Parts: sequence; structure tokens; C-alpha cells
Amino acid sequence: MRFLSLQSHVAYGYVGNRAATFPLQRLGHEVWAVNTVEFSNHTGYGAWRGRTAPAEQVADIVDGIEALGLLPGCDALLTGYVGDAALGDVVLDTARRVRAANPRALWCCDPVLGDVDTGIYVKPGIDVFFRERALPAADLVTPNHFELEHLTGRTVGTMAEALAAARSLLGGPRLALITSLRRSDTPSDQIEMIAVTREVAWRIATPLIGFEVMPNGTGDMVAALFTAFWLESGDVPDALGRVASAVYAVLEATSERGERELQLVAAQDRLVAPPRRFKAEKL
Repeated sequence: MRFLSLQSHVAYGYVGNRAATFPLQRLGHEVWAVNTVEFSNHTGYGAWRGRTAPAEQVADIVDGIEALGLLPGCDALLTGYVGDAALGDVVLDTARRVRAANPRALWCCDPVLGDVDTGIYVKPGIDVFFRERALPAADLVTPNHFELEHLTGRTVGTMAEALAAARSLLGGPRLALITSLRRSDTPSDQIEMIAVTREVAWRIATPLIGFEVMPNGTGDMVAALFTAFWLESGDVPDALGRVASAVYAVLEATSERGERELQLVAAQDRLVAPPRRFKAEKL
């Protein structure tokens, strides 16, 4: 399959396009990576160098891809971190172009806003862009627990609340994948994901690995891999089981090596053939 991916880029570490591109390529897929920022490292370190790509530059690169006649062969558009409102317009225009060229193409929108341990780390107004413009137009949305609460204005403490909040995002999307779900009524040593449609939902839980500093980029990897698995099989619980197993394998290898950054290269064989398999359950 072929993916057009508009996401951030770092020279060191694995977030954004760096967390999405290699796993997809290792699984045999083509990725056309368009970088929305060029940083030395992700912002979780507190200091970094580089700059956000001007919206005109991102649009120009998409123009070049379109000029080659490649968009009809694009199976999915992946979008994540949006630096400013002007770039948001480019994301929406890119989605329009991809769908015009291939109506079957799927848009996975990861509404990157922040996390429970960081709070919001995007510019003011980006949450409004996602809530009012991007999410309603996407096919698949992949917020984490924090982003789900922020986008919906709801507190999510139970499964019923998580399902209700996820379904409130489905005015346009067919599916919501909620990552890093931590409910008050589940064991403290587990972490969950749920995949939710208007009619049905599935849950999967994996052991919570104790990191001194949780690696960044996990959500970017999940969004990319789930999109690929879902496109490949058309089966939501199968895709959920495969992505949970692959991501757990990478996190386990990262913990074993005592690293802060996702060990995607070292764990590439585990990613393809996870030693431990997890299965989704229908709710």
C-alpha cells in the first residue's frame, strides 16, 4: 500500500513521520513523508533546534507529488501534528486532493494536542481546528485519552464515558481509535485501547510497562500501523489485536534496552512477528 504522511520530523528520536515511516516500510508499504516541522529532537526534552515548515513549503511538496500523478495510487493519508492554522488549511486541501484522485483513500487524522503528563503543547486554536474542521472530515480519528477529553469537553473515567465520548466524534468519521486509555475502574498495571463505531466497540488491554520517562511517538506509531492493518484486512478487531501486539513488542524492547526513544530499528523483527499476541474483545 501507499501512504502520504504529513507529520513532524526529528533528526534524533522517533515521533511523527519518524515513528510512522519506518514501521510501515518494514511491513512492506511505501510512504511519501512530507515533514511539517524539522527539529533536532522532540520537544519533550525541553530544548530543541529547528523550525516549523512554512505552510507554503508543505503545499509545494504536495503539489510536486500530485504533479507526478501519484495521488490516484494513494491508499491513505496520515496527518498528525499541525503547527499553525495556515498548515491546517494545507492538511484539509491535501485531503480534498487525495480523495478527488482516489475516492477510496482513507484519511487517518491523529489530533495531536498533548497528553496527561504534559498538558496541551500546541499553539492556541489548533484544538479548535481539529474539533471543528479536521475531525468531522476524516475517516479514522485516533486521539489519546487526554485528547479525547479535551476535544469533547467530557471527563472520561469509565468505559461508558469513554464510549460516549468516542461516539460523539463520529459525526463524520467511521471509526474512533482511543489510545492510552486509563480508566478509574481498571487494574493499574494495564493500559487499554478501544476502537469504536456507531454500532459496536472493541477493547484491548496490554500490560503497562513502567518507564521512568514514557517514550514519545507511540501514538504516531499506533495510528500508522492501525491504518495499515485495517486497510489490509478490513477487520477492526484484527487490526486492533495486531497493532497492540506490535506496539507492545516495541515498548518491551525499549524498556529492556533502558532507552528513552522507541527502539524501532532494534525491535523491527518483533514488530513484524510479535512474540506476545493480544486479542481484542467485543464490548
